[in-house]
Amino acid sequence: MTKNPIQTIRKSCLFLWILIFSCQYNFSQKNIKVKIIDGTNRIPLSHVQIKNLKTNIYSNSNEFGEFTIPNTGNYEFRKIGYISKEIQISNSDFIIIQLDINPSELDEVFVSSNHLPLHLKKAVSSIQIVSSEDINRANNTNINSALNRVTGVFMQTAALNTNRISIRGIGTRNLYGTSKIRAYFQDIPLTSGNGNTNIEDFELGAITKMEIIKGAASSIYGAGLGGTIHLQPQNAYLNQTNLQSELTIGSFGLMKGLININHGTNKHSFRAIYSNTHSDGFRENNKYDRQTFTINTNHFISQKDNLNLFISLVNLKAFIPSSINENDFINNPKSAAFTWKQAKGYEDSQRGVFGLSWNHQYHNNLKQLTSIFTSFKKSYEPRPFDILEENTNAFGLRSRLIGNLKLFKNNLHWTIGGEFFRDTNQWGNFENLYENFPTGTGSVEGNRFSDFKEERSYYNLFFETNYSITKKTTVSIGLNFNDTSYNLEDRFPDSSPNQSGSYNFENKLSPKFGISQLVTENISLYSNISHGFSPPSLEETLLPDGLINTNIKPETGWNYEIGSRGSILKNKLQFNAAIFQMAIKNLLVARRTADDQYIGINAGKTRHDGLELSLNYKIMNTDAINLKSFISYTKNNFKFKKFIDDTSDYSGNKLTGVPSNIFNVGIDINSKLGIYGNINYQHIGSMPITDSNSLFSDAYNLTNLKIGYQILMAQKLTLNVFLGVDNIFNEAFASQILINASGFGGSAPRYYYPGNPVNYFSGIHISYKI
Repeated sequence: MTKNPIQTIRKSCLFLWILIFSCQYNFSQKNIKVKIIDGTNRIPLSHVQIKNLKTNIYSNSNEFGEFTIPNTGNYEFRKIGYISKEIQISNSDFIIIQLDINPSELDEVFVSSNHLPLHLKKAVSSIQIVSSEDINRANNTNINSALNRVTGVFMQTAALNTNRISIRGIGTRNLYGTSKIRAYFQDIPLTSGNGNTNIEDFELGAITKMEIIKGAASSIYGAGLGGTIHLQPQNAYLNQTNLQSELTIGSFGLMKGLININHGTNKHSFRAIYSNTHSDGFRENNKYDRQTFTINTNHFISQKDNLNLFISLVNLKAFIPSSINENDFINNPKSAAFTWKQAKGYEDSQRGVFGLSWNHQYHNNLKQLTSIFTSFKKSYEPRPFDILEENTNAFGLRSRLIGNLKLFKNNLHWTIGGEFFRDTNQWGNFENLYENFPTGTGSVEGNRFSDFKEERSYYNLFFETNYSITKKTTVSIGLNFNDTSYNLEDRFPDSSPNQSGSYNFENKLSPKFGISQLVTENISLYSNISHGFSPPSLEETLLPDGLINTNIKPETGWNYEIGSRGSILKNKLQFNAAIFQMAIKNLLVARRTADDQYIGINAGKTRHDGLELSLNYKIMNTDAINLKSFISYTKNNFKFKKFIDDTSDYSGNKLTGVPSNIFNVGIDINSKLGIYGNINYQHIGSMPITDSNSLFSDAYNLTNLKIGYQILMAQKLTLNVFLGVDNIFNEAFASQILINASGFGGSAPRYYYPGNPVNYFSGIHISYKI
């Protein structure tokens, strides 16, 4: 019997339709796995509330930040401490959702300084977060304002390229830069092999957050005496593409341009930031030019693996006015030091940092984080007394396992790992013949008179654990083991004596113990005891005859601290308070041997007693206006417990270069109309300039103001214009002090770096979502 072809076609079409419908139904019912992470440090976020905006059905992410949804659609994600986000989820097997921290609820966010999932309010040490909101309160060219609002931190600024950061009095004795404080950009060390740290050259627009660990409380970052500054880059965001551009102009010829590009898909994201900054400077011989290029990419290549690439390049040329004597500071603060002006001294450098990080999740209770990195720096610095040429290359590796388990039915989080770092610094000095040429010629390179090659390396082995004894009590135990060595090769043929040599410091084992107790749901008490150390630089180990001082020892000390943090008055008032004591021995002192030349010696002990208090209060929080205030206060009582330098006994004197107190108060305002602004008052107390305490700097007060207007011009276009005034009342002050300066050839000592008088900046910021 012959089949009817029409019926056959109809049956085939019906079968095909049923098949397609069935496939579509099955596909639409396919569960989509979603993982929610902190947008800055990529820590999984548990207990995130997820709302289906169509059905109004709620669900929550599990302890690993994961959940599944049966249907596509629009969803809202909410978690205390983070900004809520609405996302349209389409068909996909696996989706990553990133949430950004809410600066007004920092106690609820996770800190990433030890890569263990820990709320800030449960931390056992003094950790303070500088959010992007804090950074944007001031101008976008100098990090000084943001850091000096952090209790216990003091940043002195001689120029945009000359700064010194101290934490709890550690680092104040370094004369021209920051030392004894470790810094990391994401997971890449910024501290060189000789212990010097430079963060001021990084573009502020590329930083979304800083976590500052005060004191020797970071086992996994080398147990530095001063602490650790952990910079978090502005991450590339998934599932969005936007372009931002900013132009800033201001006093003293300031002009800065910035371009910020982000592109992200479901699993890959890319961010590139370029900036170009120019300033003529307030003082003579103070011109500054800097270009930066920063790339940050994220790649979630599977549900268990993600890669992160970070690249930072900086090209800098900055002239150096140097310090001046008291008479010039009072009567002619714009002047540069005479010899530096005649030599037209400057710093010309190119530097780069490259890092690749791999995050692998073995299973829900174990993952591995591994980073490889390399960096370079080339610099040429003509100075009145010589010309310094340097070429530094570094590489290293950090890797650790991070896990959690149940111990007596309670959570135990742990990490164990190591870091290896090695850098090679080739440097040499040339004669500066500027005095042999007509005035205005500037520096002229002469014959080479030194040629060195330094190899500096260290490795840290570390272990840290957080154990929840109860839901309210957390105990932390950490241990760091360090091995540091230097090797110096004197390659100058006519060197006498030859300064070649090697030095291995005694291995250091630094323990840490801390405990945190939740008194209420929103208030915690914590206490910790920790050990730290800071090795001298190779230059500090050299004696006047050029030989290595094998008797010199690293500075070591113990930190004792008790504190409290939390919120009261229905979360309107957030507070952070700490009392600490540090006892440092084998104090390293820079003894001057010639103009701008020093050697290091161990000269005694110091005792650092301090009080730190910060308050943030929400005065008004309505749909129309948001008004809040902040107060921070630091009281320093730092003294030489025992300090004998040659024949001089300074025991009992105040520690040089540290203000007695620092006070900040300010108000922020944001309105629904788009108008925003802030005003900040800062008081810096007097500080001893000499170890003998015979000379003190004057206390000073600074008031800064910034106002702006932000408006949504179109659905995807946002415009932000702003105007700021720094040092409104034109206060004369020393923005940095050169401690224990000496006069040579009958000249007066040059102690002072004058700060900027009243100055202005304004800008326009445009953001476009593609």
